Amino acid sequence: MILYISNVFLFEDFLVSCICSVILQLDHYLQDHIMKYKDFAARETAQALKTLAQAARGVAASTTDPVAAHAMLDSARDVMEGSAMLIQEAKQALAVPGDADSQQRLAQVAKAVSHSLNNCVNCLPGQKDVDVALKSIGESSKKLLVDSLPPSSKSFQEAQSELNQAAADLNQSAGEVVHATRGQSGELAAASGKFSDDFDEFLDAGIEMAGQAQTKEDQIQVIGNLKSISMASSKLLLAAKSLSVDPGAPNAKNLLAAAARAVTESINQLITLCTQQAPGQKECDNALRELETVKGMLDNPNEPVSDLSYFDCIESVMENSKVLGESMAGISQNAKTGDLLVFGECVGVASKALCGLTEAAAQAAYLVGISDPNSQAGQQGLVDPIQFARANQAIQMACQNLVDPASSPSQVLSAATIVAKHTSALCNACRIASSKTANPIAKRHFVQSAKEVANSTANLVKTIKALDGDFSEENRNKCRIATAPLIEAVENLTAFASNPEFVSIPAQISTEGSRAQEPILVSAKTMLESSSLLIKTARSLAINPKDPPTWSVLAGHSHTVSDSIKSLITSIRDKAPGQRECDFSIDGINKCIRDIEQASLAAVSQSLATRDDISVEALQEQLTSVVQEIGHLIDPIATAARGEAAQLGHKVTQLASYFEPLVLAAVGVASKTLNHQQQMTVLDQSKTLAESALQILYAAKEGGGNPKASHTHDAITEAAQLMKEAVDDIMVTLNEAASEVGMVGGMVDLIAEAMTKLDEGTPPDPKGTFVDYQTTVVKYSKAIAVTAQEMMTKSVTNPEELGGLASQMTNDYGHLALQGRMAAATAEPEEIGFQIRTRVQELGHGCIFLVQKAGALQICPTDSYTKKELIECARAVTEKVSLVLSALQAGNKGTQACITAASAVSGIIADLDTTIMFATAGTLNAENNESFADHRENILKTAKALVEDTKLLVSGAASSQDKLAQAAQSSANTITQLAEVVKLGAASLGSDDPETQVVLINAIKDVAKALSDLIGATKGAASKPADDPSMYQLKGAAKVMVTNVTSLLKTVKAVEDEATRGTRALEATIEYIKQELTVFQSSEVPEKTSSPEESIRMTKGITMATAKAVAAGNSCRQEDVIATANLSRKAVADMLTACKQASYHPDVSKEVRERALRFGTECTLGYLELLEHVLLILQKATPELKHQLASFSKRVASAVTELIQSAEAMKGTEWVDPEDPTVIAETELLGAAASIEAAAKKLEQLKPRAKPKQADETLDFEEQILEAAKSIAAATSALVKSASAAQRELVAQGKVGAIPANAADDGQWSQGLISAARMVAAATSNLCEAANASVQGHASEEKLISSAKQVAASTAQLLVACKVKADHDSEAMRRLQAAGNAVKRASDNLVRAAQKAAFGKAEDDDVVVKTKFVGGIAQIIAAQEEMLKKERELEEARKKLAQIRQQQYKFLPTELREDEG
Repeated sequence: MILYISNVFLFEDFLVSCICSVILQLDHYLQDHIMKYKDFAARETAQALKTLAQAARGVAASTTDPVAAHAMLDSARDVMEGSAMLIQEAKQALAVPGDADSQQRLAQVAKAVSHSLNNCVNCLPGQKDVDVALKSIGESSKKLLVDSLPPSSKSFQEAQSELNQAAADLNQSAGEVVHATRGQSGELAAASGKFSDDFDEFLDAGIEMAGQAQTKEDQIQVIGNLKSISMASSKLLLAAKSLSVDPGAPNAKNLLAAAARAVTESINQLITLCTQQAPGQKECDNALRELETVKGMLDNPNEPVSDLSYFDCIESVMENSKVLGESMAGISQNAKTGDLLVFGECVGVASKALCGLTEAAAQAAYLVGISDPNSQAGQQGLVDPIQFARANQAIQMACQNLVDPASSPSQVLSAATIVAKHTSALCNACRIASSKTANPIAKRHFVQSAKEVANSTANLVKTIKALDGDFSEENRNKCRIATAPLIEAVENLTAFASNPEFVSIPAQISTEGSRAQEPILVSAKTMLESSSLLIKTARSLAINPKDPPTWSVLAGHSHTVSDSIKSLITSIRDKAPGQRECDFSIDGINKCIRDIEQASLAAVSQSLATRDDISVEALQEQLTSVVQEIGHLIDPIATAARGEAAQLGHKVTQLASYFEPLVLAAVGVASKTLNHQQQMTVLDQSKTLAESALQILYAAKEGGGNPKASHTHDAITEAAQLMKEAVDDIMVTLNEAASEVGMVGGMVDLIAEAMTKLDEGTPPDPKGTFVDYQTTVVKYSKAIAVTAQEMMTKSVTNPEELGGLASQMTNDYGHLALQGRMAAATAEPEEIGFQIRTRVQELGHGCIFLVQKAGALQICPTDSYTKKELIECARAVTEKVSLVLSALQAGNKGTQACITAASAVSGIIADLDTTIMFATAGTLNAENNESFADHRENILKTAKALVEDTKLLVSGAASSQDKLAQAAQSSANTITQLAEVVKLGAASLGSDDPETQVVLINAIKDVAKALSDLIGATKGAASKPADDPSMYQLKGAAKVMVTNVTSLLKTVKAVEDEATRGTRALEATIEYIKQELTVFQSSEVPEKTSSPEESIRMTKGITMATAKAVAAGNSCRQEDVIATANLSRKAVADMLTACKQASYHPDVSKEVRERALRFGTECTLGYLELLEHVLLILQKATPELKHQLASFSKRVASAVTELIQSAEAMKGTEWVDPEDPTVIAETELLGAAASIEAAAKKLEQLKPRAKPKQADETLDFEEQILEAAKSIAAATSALVKSASAAQRELVAQGKVGAIPANAADDGQWSQGLISAARMVAAATSNLCEAANASVQGHASEEKLISSAKQVAASTAQLLVACKVKADHDSEAMRRLQAAGNAVKRASDNLVRAAQKAAFGKAEDDDVVVKTKFVGGIAQIIAAQEEMLKKERELEEARKKLAQIRQQQYKFLPTELREDEG
């Protein structure tokens, strides 16, 4: 029966809160005129009221008190009637929306219903008793408001004893209240009643103790502590009441424990204050009370106790255990010596350490519980309803004190402070909640409620100030009136905050998680119990230190505490979150790796069983999906391993769960793949991914989520990066495989995923402006449009190339979606951002359709219908790209026009470069017989129009987007016209004067480049304040633009003046070089890098231009000056570009980069001085000025030398000149060694040909040939390697420069070495071929002998080439000599074996002589003929050999010639 009643009570409480929430929703929805929710709220209200009626009758029938039954039914009836009125008023309010009277009546009725619901809740058994207890505490606390206390009639010892007993009783009653919240409602009623009685007795004892105070100040302190205990007691009952109403409320248990702890701490403070004469005892009592309070943390740790991480808990346990050990030793020592003051301090320190240990253990147990993969961590709610309820209660009590006529000025000030503190906290909570919620109604309501609370608080503060100045009845009455709106606003806010939508979700700890918590909790409980016994024993020893049995008991308790702390530390370390899961995951992935290896072996042996239960497309999609999910887990695992231990177990378990389907899918894909290489690639990359996962699991296990284990973080980061690379590799393979067979599911998923990210919540904080993102989006949009056009073309010509294009489109859209999201976030107004996001998503749908059609066409390339659909999809993509661009233009029409104009100007610059090439080649001619004068005026007029457009463009940066767009478009059109008329003017000059043509085109090219920079600066400065740095950049770009236009005008006027056009060209070149130098010196990093060799190559242009400039300065001819100007422009620009690109290569150090940039600048400045000096000579030529040209050219040459050395330093010590003969020699030596080793391997595979059994001698000979040839190959290989070592030794000794100043100095030696090495390699190769042919029966022994002798001869030449420069006593030379001797011995052995075989063969040849005369004569003639023929062939062969040697002798180095001589 009791259980039934309890369940009815709990159901009733939940139901009442639901009705309250539904009615509040109905009220808010009606006030906000949200019509679509009214029906839902009304139906929910009716259903909840029906259930409430049934529950109310059940409660009334179950109670034994008739008065309580009638009260329950009456309050429920009031709720029904009020709800009916509320629905009626809601209906009327809907009929007349906006009527203020209807809205006011509706609010009043809703407030009445809320009041009735509160009364209904208060009628529940147990609740009323708590309210009675609260009221009793409030009445008892009024005893503390008197101005003076009566003198005490008891002695100090009696008052102290009574206060200690009352404190113990009150503390015990507080614990019973906490315990009663977990039981029946009757238990809470009894516990709250007992707590109220014990509080009354404690208050009397405290007042009695205050009467013992000797001074007024001491008395005020005691009374203040009693007030604190009164407040803490009220909070305890309120927290108990809240928990009993809703046991599942988030954080309610922690709040109740905190309230009980506050009661204990307040009592301890009072006891400490009142019992200063008993040192040691009060500290022990305080410690025991504190330990009793924190013991509840270990009962069921399913909520976080603190913000400590797991490893912070371990550190806290270690630190506190150390402190506890020291304090326990102090307790024992000071109890023996009788130093009770220090004894008390040690007890206090031990108590704090034990509390810290308990908190750390409870938090660690909570983290262990939620780290189990089957557990679910709690989720923090939008607001804390308990906090709002507590603030409401505190504000109401403070307002009562404000309006109480008996309140003193200090009490009024204290109450005002409490009101200000809690209302400020409520407003902050509302602000945070409004920023977190995505519900617009809740956001608006929180903001409005915070305003109401703030305004009513401000009004109340004004009346309090007036009351503080004059405590009259009128001011007090004003204060009373001002409290009503505040109380009402706070009550409404509290009711709204109790909405179930805003509450937290508590953690759900699994059975396995609870089991893992047990060792920690048992150790912590044992520690607390033994510590309590130790403190009790120490307390008795402090009174009677001469009791030996008690000392023995103290030692036993101390030993138990130490053991329990050791057990606690061990348990926490052993149960570290994620360790067990890491071990399980490692075992699982190892098993998967073994499965992949088995599949690989089967694939190698071509016995891999094919899966017929699923299609290859489904398998590829499954594999792609699994790999993507694995990729998404890499960063979370790395993050958890570095600092989130509670999440580590979840993440690694989730990761391991993906590898079994990964293996199944990978093996399935491999089984259906016909290409063996592709089979092995899929399996190998899957194995690599599994191995990389194994590596990150080992690193994560070692890191364990400990943020302080920094030595493991690099390994975790590296493992994560390797795993990402493995994921990328297998994704590339899968995408390529998918595109090859027409299956593009992976690409479609990537595009869809990118589209989904567009709608995700708040994007990260943008690092750029809308203009920056707009520029990037335009770039990727145009790239997609270009790819779509290519796909249209390839669908007809090469359908097999559609896969690569589809992959390119997928990558481009991924970048576009990312940048589009940021562009939408930074666009103003929000409608533009929404439009951009929508258009980008629509483009994504178009890309998906196009990619799918590309896949379908690859499957069937001849399907004309699919081709037609693909072309339509490509056109749709192009149209949607234009929609994206129009949306961007709507966001910033002006900046979009700037982007378009900059693109057009870039095209003009490229066209002008092409025109310069034609002019330089002498092929730029006019179509008609026209002169430059026919175009001069048109050029000048168009240039002036461009100047006006430039002014509008600069001013447009600070004006509207429309004006900026007009200025950008106008400037682009004008520069296009100007470029055309200048090209016509240049062509009219005729191809006979190409240098002047180039000067003119360079001038317009400079203007175009300046305009491009100006448009970019205008785009960056648009809508920026005048003091923004981008405005200064705009001004600088405008100045350059004006300078270049002026230069163009001067060039146009001087182009037909043969006396000044060279000077004008040189002036324009000087200005151009200065502008290029400014770009070079900027901190902007180049988009691409180049090699140091490229930088060195570009310096040759500077050298040539310097010589040209010196010649032009000496000749003073305008033609030479023009040529110098044109050459200088290109040479300096190329040198600066190559230098900067090479300097910013990733392998170049910062020091080398700075050096290269410095000398690049010096080289340019030196060259500028040279050109300016040439210009000075042109204006006033004197012998002295011409004589100074040499010094200027030397400065340039010096800077070029330094620049070249800087470029060499970029490569470090390994840099070599590929044209250096010494390097070529070493390369040839190594190449010869490699070819000899290859020939030796070929010999190893040779076997003598099979012959009849009787030819054993020949078999011996062939084996001798092979062995001899093998030994020669090995010896020559060692010889060439030794020569390479000797050559390096020569370089190291300085006898041969690594990079000789003059290649001719050591060229002969190097060429000799090279030719000798080549001869050794060639001879060895011929030897191997001869040996092969000999054993196969296709060559004679003579050829073998000749080949062996050639090897010996070439070896001798190699030795001679090395001896020329080498140190004869060096180790390398000795090895070289030994290697040469080995070659010679091996060659001699082969020659002897071959000669022996030939001699034996000659002896064995029997000549059959014919017996007939005629036949014999014929036989003699034939033999003579053959002899003469052989003699002639021998003579011819000797002559041929002599000619060959004579020709070769011409190319031999001098040293070799002398040696032969």
